[in-house]
Amino acid sequence: MGCGLLATGILGGLILVGSRRLSHLDAALVAYTFATLFATFGIAYRYAMWLQRPPTAMLWRRGWQVFLRPRALLRNLALLGHRLLVVFALNRFIWRRHVARGAAHWLIMAGTVLAVLITFPLVFGWIHFEAAAGEHGRYVTYVFGFPTLAFHVDSLLAGLVFHGLSWASLLVIAGVMLAMRRRMRDRDAAALQRFGEDFLPLMLLFSISVTGLMLVVSYEWMRGYAYEFLSILHAVTVITALLWLPFGKFFHIFQRPAQLGAAFYKDAGERGEQARCARCGEPYASLMHVEDLIEVERKLGYRYELAQRADHYQRVCPRCRRSLLALAQGRCFGGGAEEV
Repeated sequence: MGCGLLATGILGGLILVGSRRLSHLDAALVAYTFATLFATFGIAYRYAMWLQRPPTAMLWRRGWQVFLRPRALLRNLALLGHRLLVVFALNRFIWRRHVARGAAHWLIMAGTVLAVLITFPLVFGWIHFEAAAGEHGRYVTYVFGFPTLAFHVDSLLAGLVFHGLSWASLLVIAGVMLAMRRRMRDRDAAALQRFGEDFLPLMLLFSISVTGLMLVVSYEWMRGYAYEFLSILHAVTVITALLWLPFGKFFHIFQRPAQLGAAFYKDAGERGEQARCARCGEPYASLMHVEDLIEVERKLGYRYELAQRADHYQRVCPRCRRSLLALAQGRCFGGGAEEV
């Protein structure tokens, strides 16, 4: 709970400082702010609990250890940049599975990231716009209370900035449609999918995007017709998603970066000393991995110690494990077998 309170306190402090003591905080967006603070507490609390699990704790510790090794630090930094681009930005691992699946994942990710980069600074009061003094139709962008970029209301930049959420919504809707199509037509996906883990996230993203676009339509082309109702409906969908964020499938967004640590751990294992099978003497895995796996299993209460040549089952290669199984079955049937 301490981690959750700490993360919430840090975010609250940043909101207080960035909005110049709440002077630039939009009162209409206060509900979003409190929902975000709750989500921050839930995410930090669940992440801290997740890190306490022995496998995750081992991966977290080893990932940082191998990444920060002085001799490999420069190489690891270069690999980190490459993997951030290829694995996270381009989602290569999803594209390899299927083009449509990769497109759906990338569209949802791009639209969501764009919306987050626009929405949260505005909600927290970190960014706001003011009309330039003495210049009609010209606006100045204030970041943390400091004037930065100025642009005319009729410029291309203004259209991109003021309608950035509309572009994000269109990207998300396209991605959701591709994902829903797969879930309704792919038999493999249909056999494994669950409502709370597969359909509900897509429905929330779709609802947020559609209601956001309806607000734009109401304001731009319908003279504000039903704007108040649509704004409340949009707020309900967004706040629901924020409150559900720490508990549902969206939490994997925060777990996913651990894959980077696993990749560096794997690299270090391949370059390091290899474990040799206690039965046949052949190398079969990273020695560091085997030792860590034994430690994690013991912390979880699993005991696989052996009384024969190997002191632990994990020190036997997969091929010899299959041989040991066949030998044990032979003994059971009275056929006799060689000593392990």
